[in-house]
Amino acid sequence: MYSGNQTSSTDFILVGLFSSTKHAVLLYSLSFILFLIALTGNALLILLIHTEPRLHTPMYFFISQLSLMDLMYICVTVPKMLVGQVTGKNTISSLGCGVQMFFYLTLAGAEFFLLAAMSYDRYAAICRPLHYPLLMNQRVCHLLVSGCWFLGTVDGLLLTPVTMSFPFCQSRKIMNFFCEAPALLKLSCSDISLYKTLMYLCCVLMLLIPVSIISFSYALILHLIHKMNSAKGRRKALATCSSHMMVVLLFFGASIYTYMLPRSYHTAEQDIMVSAFYTIITPVLNPLIYSLRNKDVTAALRSMMSSGMRLRKIVNLKT
Repeated sequence: MYSGNQTSSTDFILVGLFSSTKHAVLLYSLSFILFLIALTGNALLILLIHTEPRLHTPMYFFISQLSLMDLMYICVTVPKMLVGQVTGKNTISSLGCGVQMFFYLTLAGAEFFLLAAMSYDRYAAICRPLHYPLLMNQRVCHLLVSGCWFLGTVDGLLLTPVTMSFPFCQSRKIMNFFCEAPALLKLSCSDISLYKTLMYLCCVLMLLIPVSIISFSYALILHLIHKMNSAKGRRKALATCSSHMMVVLLFFGASIYTYMLPRSYHTAEQDIMVSAFYTIITPVLNPLIYSLRNKDVTAALRSMMSSGMRLRKIVNLKT
């Protein structure tokens, strides 16, 4: 732990994830393992989708973008936390805090809209199968993904500079393991009531638009499934959507708690745990949900492993 005279007066102090427990080393080791699993799982899923021809479809293109966002998402917050635990340096500069917040908000905002785009893709595949190649051609997919990244960047550019511009004249100890906007605003000694209202409305908008698209898409899908006479067709349609719905519930549930529930429903400990859930656990679960529950992905993985084993045998024979 760095002493006060080694820390700049403009630096913030991150309390960490398990600072109040006796088993911090064990829990941080577990966090490191989960971090490695998230990196491996998402990187492997991206590699599979880009190398396996059978996965070159709009649905898997969106999944690869989701994995890329999760990969970047967990790298924005967790490495700093783990390095701080090892070195004892739990401070972060104002610039570092602003950069971390910008990327975090950008990636979170982009993921909100990407999940909405994925629900539209499922609607087009199930409800408009004959028009699907036209509705979801390569140009449309790239435009949708570009729009998601653009809207996420706008979110980061709008909220980060304003949040970091407030004077922080109370304790500079952030009750979280990364620079999250709500935790940072608690340190400001100026009147931020108007900004908190504007940020709340911005977050509601960022959540409401994707949630509306997702709800409308799945309402149409469920209506079509209800009208199906084939039980096999119903199961196939539900299986196609179930993985996406699980990811939506995980990500949006935690985000709604953080940004839309009144502060009276929050405690510092709950906020840290919820933040850990959608910054660490969700990136770990997403590739597992999309791989273990997907026959195409598991078949592609088996094919890659078989190719690797054959290549190893050839190399061994030559040597």
